[in-house]
Amino acid sequence: MCGRFTLSDPDAEQLSARFGVVAVPDLRPRYNIAPTQPIAVVRLGGSAREMVMLRWGLIPSWAKDPTIGDRLINARAETVAEKPSFRSAFLRRRCLIVADGFYEWQKRRSGKQPYYVRLREGQLFAFAGLWERWTGPQGQEIESCVLLTTSPNDLLRPIHDRMPVILHPDDYALWLDPAVDDRTRLQALLQPYPSDEMEAYPVGRRVNDPHNDDPRCIEPLPTLFPTG
Repeated sequence: MCGRFTLSDPDAEQLSARFGVVAVPDLRPRYNIAPTQPIAVVRLGGSAREMVMLRWGLIPSWAKDPTIGDRLINARAETVAEKPSFRSAFLRRRCLIVADGFYEWQKRRSGKQPYYVRLREGQLFAFAGLWERWTGPQGQEIESCVLLTTSPNDLLRPIHDRMPVILHPDDYALWLDPAVDDRTRLQALLQPYPSDEMEAYPVGRRVNDPHNDDPRCIEPLPTLFPTG
């Protein structure tokens, strides 16, 4: 499960270049993005990519109550094509969830220890995501999304039994293309990211509270050593 992530350096020029979008929303640095909050997502809008803000926690189009999205923040890559909540979006509404790091919690006798995980160069990347549009009984619309997870790589395995799917930039176009509906081809993209391109280090439990959203969330603990 991935329940928190970061977008600490949302430079508009870098975002535009990395994800091939013309317009970038006005974003502030985020160090503790939590479920139900609006997050930056790249999807196809007509024939061009667009970056939009969607609610994290997918609300299926058939849902009677939008609060179901509070629980649907992650989807397992192994079963996403079959699950009723996700299978339609998996075939037609795939997206990139923009980030530059994420947190996982390691179980210890003293409690859960948070780790911050990122690419070695600290660069922007994208989680594999799905999006959906829900229309309420009064005609109100909510656009929401879910983040895909897979088995952990060697770096994450000692920390947690799942990790988010990080897509390679070469696969962005395929993942976003709604004309591609080959499940085998799509699921082949949903692999653990290479360990040797990532690093992880323990951080303080300040991140446990979603109200804490500042650079101190990603500061390494001084008494522990980084992994990777």
